[in-house]
Amino acid sequence: MKLKTQVFQELGSFLLVGAAVCAVLIFTGCSGSSVPPQATAPAPSITVEPVGDHGQVKKSRVSRRESFAETQERPGLGTGWGKRISSSLVNTSFIRESDRPLGGVAVIYYNDREGIEAMAGPHKNRTSAYQLAADGTIEWGVKSGWGTPTHYMAGTKRFVAGKKGRNYSLVVRNVSNSRLEVVLSVDGLDVVDGKSASYSKRGYILAPGEKIEVKGFRTSYDAVAAFKFSTVSGSYTQQKHGTARDVGVLGLAVFAEQGSPPRRWSSGEVRQRNSARAFAEAPLRTVQ
Repeated sequence: MKLKTQVFQELGSFLLVGAAVCAVLIFTGCSGSSVPPQATAPAPSITVEPVGDHGQVKKSRVSRRESFAETQERPGLGTGWGKRISSSLVNTSFIRESDRPLGGVAVIYYNDREGIEAMAGPHKNRTSAYQLAADGTIEWGVKSGWGTPTHYMAGTKRFVAGKKGRNYSLVVRNVSNSRLEVVLSVDGLDVVDGKSASYSKRGYILAPGEKIEVKGFRTSYDAVAAFKFSTVSGSYTQQKHGTARDVGVLGLAVFAEQGSPPRRWSSGEVRQRNSARAFAEAPLRTVQ
């Protein structure tokens, strides 16, 4: 009987302890305590705000990766999507003489002054804003505000110093005696359609002596979105296409018209001029 009494007493103690533990767990669950934060993955935050007069909502998801990217902002400038600017465009016919650009592709690198110092180093010199390209058939450069920003040459590379928040434009003038097709790119994007730049895409047609000022990415036959110096993360290529691989570069490709090649300072003409001989034959002997 003592053995049975002891067993019942121990069993009773166990049941009492178990009941106490269950009561604590139930009370804890009812009190609303949560699992420690490190045990769960944080959910993305969602910001909801009204847009326009139609009661629509705009959702912005910010993940941990995006938050990290924002703190790792790349230095230097990019080209943002600026305000609407009126700019008329009409269609015309033009057949290219060749699929290859005249004189290859001309390039201008842009950045803030600190970025240019890092890219070009101390051995750079100021240069004129507008320079010849495409075998001397085109003169082009960058304009910002009422004038031209500072242009530099470092070796064979050309740089232009921009300032964040300012609009800029590409000025192109046909200095040849023939019509030319000009294809332009900004940050690796075609200025006409805002997508990846390619030689196969069509550009602007310039008559002999004509000058144009390309102020932005074309949005329609009547308007463009202004080129605007911005941060890299705020650039159009990053915002629209999710990449800023080619940010900071301006490109120019020029094509001659079939049956009407330009005759102003082609590479062949330049070579012939540079190889001109002062004396075509040996000097004749003279008698004193």
